[in-house]
Amino acid sequence: MTITFMNQARIATLSSVLIFATLALVFSTSAIAQDGTIYPLEAPDEPNAIPLGTGGVEEQDAPETWFRQWGDPMARNISKATLTPFLPESDKANGAAVIVAPGGGFRWLSMGNEGWEVAEALADQGIAAFVLKYRLHPTPESLDDFRESMNRTFDDAADTSSQDEGPPSRPRRDLSNQLEDAEAAYDLIVERSKEWGVDTDRLGMIGFSAGAGLTMHSTLNSESMELAFIGPIYGGMGAVEVPKNAPPMFNVIAADDFLFNGKFGIIKSWYEAGVPVEFHLYQNGGHGFGLGNPDRTSNRWFEAFMHWLEVNDFLNANSEE
Repeated sequence: MTITFMNQARIATLSSVLIFATLALVFSTSAIAQDGTIYPLEAPDEPNAIPLGTGGVEEQDAPETWFRQWGDPMARNISKATLTPFLPESDKANGAAVIVAPGGGFRWLSMGNEGWEVAEALADQGIAAFVLKYRLHPTPESLDDFRESMNRTFDDAADTSSQDEGPPSRPRRDLSNQLEDAEAAYDLIVERSKEWGVDTDRLGMIGFSAGAGLTMHSTLNSESMELAFIGPIYGGMGAVEVPKNAPPMFNVIAADDFLFNGKFGIIKSWYEAGVPVEFHLYQNGGHGFGLGNPDRTSNRWFEAFMHWLEVNDFLNANSEE
């Protein structure tokens, strides 16, 4: 796979050799891709990543490290937030922009599957995309200990999915760092909007799993972000109190996702608040499918999202330019 970081002047390509090289244990690429084993991974270069300057993480002793699972590069123990722009070619750009928040239970980030690949797909459609590498809660430095904590994270997420019709529960963890990172990313895009060709009236945010949670948390709690639209992708489905200025929402989840569990709380909340909402419940796809996995009905969600953006006039080129 080739990861492409885009800017207005040129496209800087980072080969898969640099992304996935130097595994501590020697395994074939095919074997790695076919199982969910966690393998250590040398940190890739991120030449266009812009530090957000939001500070560090308390009690974070372990350094940022990377690993690979299901063929996807992932980062953990992130203590310095960054934003990486993926800008469309000038002849494709339409002025719309999206902050992309990868998931990982706020303990790791699926940077490839739910970050770079999604941003590239958006840029191909003329949308300026910005991958938010937000700060995470500390995890054990040992991969074995981390694997155990990873499993507990998924168990906890499944336990919280039962909420539906009742009032929203209290957050299970402090997301102040993550909200601060999202706000800093938003502010940076607004500040450099002319340089990046962004129409700030068409700046939205999408997120995956925990990134969907951050997208929703930002929507419900930020006093500075004015998002034009949001796209929680396979996030929590619990009911929420919808703010008066809530943006239109595009929501996606698969019926066989452990976070769904037959609940429609967040959809009902948006609907009853009278805010536009589009909801896609796919027959299959599981959790963490990103842009899609083979032979799953959820694989068409990105096409549906683009159509939704178009119908709601978020892709209309800025008439002032």
